[in-house]
Order: sequence, then structure tokens, then C-alpha cells
Amino acid sequence: MPDLGLEVLLKGKNMIRILGGLWVALRISLLAVLISIPLGIVLGILMTSRNKIIKVILRIYLEVIRIMPQLVLLFLFYFETTRAFGWDLSGETASIIVFTLWGTAEMSDLVRGALISIPQHQYESAEALGLDKRQTFIYVIIPQTIRRLLPLSINLITRMIKTTSLVLMVGVVEVLKVGQQIIEANRMSSPNAAFGIYLVIFLLYFVACWPISMLARYLEKKWR
Repeated sequence: MPDLGLEVLLKGKNMIRILGGLWVALRISLLAVLISIPLGIVLGILMTSRNKIIKVILRIYLEVIRIMPQLVLLFLFYFETTRAFGWDLSGETASIIVFTLWGTAEMSDLVRGALISIPQHQYESAEALGLDKRQTFIYVIIPQTIRRLLPLSINLITRMIKTTSLVLMVGVVEVLKVGQQIIEANRMSSPNAAFGIYLVIFLLYFVACWPISMLARYLEKKWR
């Protein structure tokens, strides 16, 4: 049987360290999700307003966040803000801020798309039934928006979880960083440790993201 280097995980507390690193990655992504979803919903609704100034400002914000790679944003917030404003940001705090900005931008665009995809005759039918604007929004628009939005937002959550692998670049000791440390510590005694450790990390990310992806697929089929 080929040596996969899995025995390294059984040494000391290596497996516990790997799981601890995974928890750091999940904590960053989940905190960012909890903040960015409500903010994204509010900004998405504002994007559909008739105020041109608000629409232009939000559009610029969306495009800047989309064009700028997340790694560059991490470097800007972790290194440049500390230098420019004298802030003492930890790598984890900077990561949460960047992922919140990214998640808010993506979520707002999803909300905007879901709202504008609702046919105009839905509004006209609600008006013909005697519903005012508030009732139309609550009883007609919101239920249909949620059906369109939920699968897409769940996919966004999985993307945010997987992208947390970038935070090691600003010194956050998450699962990939822990894996690198274990590989370096056992480089001589177990040359194949990298394969086994990265295989386990892949499986951990799969276990974390697969149920969420399956939920999104189920909801998409159910509400199609």
C-alpha cells in the first residue's frame, strides 16, 4: 500500500490542530455571512430605487468589489489601513471586514436581480386586487423573491467558505496554514505528508460545503 503520509495526522495533536484551523475558516466565513446577508438585502432593495445618485454609488461599490481580487482587498485592509490610519487590525478582523464587503456586494446584486426579474404584471395584478404598495411587497414580491434568491445565496455561502483559504496570506492560522506547519515539521520523517494532509483538508472542506450545495440544489429543483 502506498505511503500517503496520513500517519502524520495521528502524531500528537495534529488532527485537533487541523480541525481547529477549519473552525477558524468557518468562523470567519459565517460571521461575514451573518453580517453581509442583511446588509446585502438592504443595498439590493436600494439598487432598485429610482434615485439615480444612490444607484450610481451602489453600482460603483459593486463593480469595485467585483473587479478587485479578494487577496488584494485583504492586503489593502491588513497592511495599508494599518499604515495609513494607525489601526491595529488583526488578520482575522481584516478578513471578516473584507469578506463582509465582498458578501454584501454579491448579495445585493443577487437581491437586485431577483427583484427586477419579477414580471410587471405581478404588480398590476396585486393593484387590481386592491393591495397597496406595502401589501404588494409583503404578500406578492417578497415570497417570489425568496424563492429566486435562496438557492443563489446558499451557493454564495459555499464560495465564501472556500475562499477563506486566502486568509493565510495575512497571517491567519486557518486550516491550510496549519497543514503547511505540520508538513514543514515532518518534512524529513514523512516526505509524503503533504499528500495525506491536503487530502484530509480537501475532505474537510467537502464535508463543510457539500450539504450546503445539496440544499441549494434541492431548493432550486423544488421551486423551479
